[in-house]
Amino acid sequence: MIGEKPTDMTSKVAIVTGAASGLGRATAIKLAQAGASVTLVDIDADGLQSTAKVIAELDCKTLVKPVDLADPTAPANIIKDSVDTFGRLDALCNIAAVFIPSHTTEMPAQQWEKTLTVNLTAPFLLIQAAIPHLLTSRGAVVNVTSCAAHVGQAYLAAYSASKAALTQLTKSLAMEYMHQPIRFNAVAPGGMMTPLAMGLRDLKNPDSTLLSRLAPLRGLVEIDDVATMVTYLLSDAARGYHGAVINIDNGITAG
Repeated sequence: MIGEKPTDMTSKVAIVTGAASGLGRATAIKLAQAGASVTLVDIDADGLQSTAKVIAELDCKTLVKPVDLADPTAPANIIKDSVDTFGRLDALCNIAAVFIPSHTTEMPAQQWEKTLTVNLTAPFLLIQAAIPHLLTSRGAVVNVTSCAAHVGQAYLAAYSASKAALTQLTKSLAMEYMHQPIRFNAVAPGGMMTPLAMGLRDLKNPDSTLLSRLAPLRGLVEIDDVATMVTYLLSDAARGYHGAVINIDNGITAG
């Protein structure tokens, strides 16, 4: 529970990208615990099956969609298959991301393009296809951005740019649909102990003084705390949130 009302997703349907591991997996499970049926999306088919198994033990339904979000046809197919399976759509949660730390002069164009495609274009296309259904259900979208959208971070030019753009996409959509029954919000986590974050270990010859600035003084953020906030924002209990960007970063963007 966050605030005065419980997070209740009973009889609702949610789509979660990045659901094979980390925050996506935790969020999918939280949504199921709140009563939702969940469409699970990720490129990792084995990880999706593992998440689906946990949700099945909660006596909730899932649709497993092992797809590559870099495929421009994937988003529309995900929305269609989910609605065809469950008959409705109430919540879309864009968590899947590409995270490739790199010295800027050494980043291949293909890695830059893949980062923007998965982190920005795929959420846009998913939202575009989902909007008609979410208007009918008076639903919600939550985009997971990052503290990297708000402060410059060395070796993360592509990732930071994509997350800053996703933040502005969220706000622009909130304005465009200000007078219609749909909500758009974002959550911006700090560093979490996820498989995604382990990519920093592969960076060659970084300046350690710059890397140290990525670590919050209060430590890493708990995945469960972020998943709880995302689930809350997708529920009717968060009806007053529209166009919000919630930082959960243990103070890393405070100064």
